[in-house]
Amino acid sequence: MFGRKKEPSLGGSVIGSTTIEWESQYKEGNIMWKVPRLIKLNDNIVVREDEIAVFFRDGKVLTYFDKPSRYALTDFNAPIVGGLLKFFTGVQQAAEVYYLQNRYIDGKFGSQGPYQFVDPVFGIVNLRIFGEFRWKISSPENFVNQFVGTFAMQTSDAIESRLKEQLVLLLFNALGKMKENGMKVTDIASNLQNIEQVVLSNTQSSFGQYGIEINKISGLTISIPDEVQKAINTKGEMSVLGVNYMQYQAGQAMTEAAKNPSGGAGSMAGLGVGFGAGSGIGYAMAGQMGQGMYQSPMKQCPKCSMMMPVSSNFCPSCGADQQQTVQKPQGMTCSKCNNVIAVDSKFCPHCGNAVKSSV
Repeated sequence: MFGRKKEPSLGGSVIGSTTIEWESQYKEGNIMWKVPRLIKLNDNIVVREDEIAVFFRDGKVLTYFDKPSRYALTDFNAPIVGGLLKFFTGVQQAAEVYYLQNRYIDGKFGSQGPYQFVDPVFGIVNLRIFGEFRWKISSPENFVNQFVGTFAMQTSDAIESRLKEQLVLLLFNALGKMKENGMKVTDIASNLQNIEQVVLSNTQSSFGQYGIEINKISGLTISIPDEVQKAINTKGEMSVLGVNYMQYQAGQAMTEAAKNPSGGAGSMAGLGVGFGAGSGIGYAMAGQMGQGMYQSPMKQCPKCSMMMPVSSNFCPSCGADQQQTVQKPQGMTCSKCNNVIAVDSKFCPHCGNAVKSSV
């Protein structure tokens, strides 16, 4: 985004003066431009609405102009002359000029390497992070002192690369803290905006020292490996269907068989899943199979006849105390096989013997 352009030329000289300006056709895509020669007396500095002209010497900022105007360095009433006149007595004492963009700039960032997120269920998950940010130079002195004086960075690409690295580190720190507070890898997608806000709230302490204000973090994307994403999707489907993993797998097998008439569909036709039956039937049957395999012993409420697990102390339908409610007997013994059957049975469900109710 911030590729280097051909350096603009300096304006023509009039009666020994040179007009210095950042020509608009060279500004696009550049954060900063260094005037290719030192300034001196008789120069004219042109500053436009979206620019800042910074005067730099001996590793520090001397002063800067951020108001649009033409500044003549021969005018002893100009603000710069009072503070810099002593530096313009010779070529060696002259100052450098850096033009900076005085507007918000949009950029993109991404992690070069994966972030290893330790999840209690999926273990170590490698995450890739991408996003967008908006920023501007809030302190010209700090910006030039840090990037030019400290880091010796004078190109837009180098500056933007530094900003991206810092943003990725902030994101890694935010993910680590949110994980410590209980966030799982399955929670990341629903927390992207929260992560953006956490990162944004920490930008001032990280970027303020560089003279930079981060105005916005947006478009955050945290990609998960395909195999982990597939497992997350499976878990979500199981939750929606209300089935366990064995039931889910059985439903998947039935659905696949229904899609393959030449294979298992013929043998499954009697079960109602052949000839185009959908996954709903498959999962319904799997649910019934699962219930049959894992169903706990049941008993009947003596008050309202609601069926419930034998461990229930109170009826989920009428609330009757199962330890105190006394009703008519709920069973009798078959005269042929001696199994206990319901008192209103006409035939024994175990041996088929015709029985006569005692009620």
